[in-house]
Amino acid sequence: MAFDFIQKLPTPAETRRMYPVPEAVAKIKEERDREIRKVFTGESDKFLVIIGPCSADNEDAVCDYVNRLVPVQEKVKDRVILIPRIYTNKPRTTGDGYKGIMHQPDPEKKPDPLAGIIALRHMHIRAIEETGLTAADEMLYPENLRYVMDFLSYIAVGARSVENQQHRLVASGIDVPTGMKNPTSGDFTVMMNSVTAAQHGHSFIYRGWDVATNGNDLAHVVLRGAVNKRGVNLPNYHYEDLMRVLELYEGRNLKNPAAIVDANHSNSNKQYEQQIRIVKEVLHSRSLAPDIRALVKGVMVESYIESGCQGVHDHVYGKSITDPCLGWEASERLIYEIAERC
Repeated sequence: MAFDFIQKLPTPAETRRMYPVPEAVAKIKEERDREIRKVFTGESDKFLVIIGPCSADNEDAVCDYVNRLVPVQEKVKDRVILIPRIYTNKPRTTGDGYKGIMHQPDPEKKPDPLAGIIALRHMHIRAIEETGLTAADEMLYPENLRYVMDFLSYIAVGARSVENQQHRLVASGIDVPTGMKNPTSGDFTVMMNSVTAAQHGHSFIYRGWDVATNGNDLAHVVLRGAVNKRGVNLPNYHYEDLMRVLELYEGRNLKNPAAIVDANHSNSNKQYEQQIRIVKEVLHSRSLAPDIRALVKGVMVESYIESGCQGVHDHVYGKSITDPCLGWEASERLIYEIAERC
């Protein structure tokens, strides 16, 4: 086989012992998980804003960004829960390019997964200790989930992963909200099948173990737009799309029907400034129909300190090296407007 086995990595359990979550951080996560769960079960009518960089490439800049969210969260806490995006894996359509801090703790150096695992745990834990805000990350590689599960409050399964059996089954063993994005084709049925699978218990092989799960009652849909056969982006955040999701939920015996709208990616055609308009339209749709208001629990926004994106070697502090992001000033204004309209 054409594999070079470079180094044996510590198991997730070994890693957690070497780089443990402090007791104070564990208590913060427990409380945050409880608060976020109530949004999905309908016990709370607060609105979720999952916001932050496309990829968490630099610990100091990411923690700076999350610290900026703290006074904003305090001002909007009665209506909005902010969940920072600290995404440590980056899916690459062709396999080329920066794959996230888990692969490359330094984007300009060679991949080093062991150093990456240590770096991402340090960054996530530091962010919680400094801010009290637990974060969201993407489950790009299901076998790596247990390296990060002890500090995350939200998990996303991406458009290219959502049809994969292992992602669906592993999601059924997660105990925090897990968003299943529509596939790049846009087929809502695929997305709903993924939620159904994640909400049911399963038996399967995971990390060399025979495991069984009970199902994740907080698995839900995420609308991120689609791409047709000609490569044209097709948004799916409009009122009619949300009504269609409602219809699909009604035809299935699923718990806690919920949707999150991803305002970037194929919904915005990666035109990051359009996220503002898209979020406002989603809020307007919620105001028109009580059923949509109950369904749509929040939005995802790609945001960083500086707007746009840059090359890996450009070294602009707080600017994305992957997809372009909304800058801080515009992001802050958007959060306040969300709070006013929720």
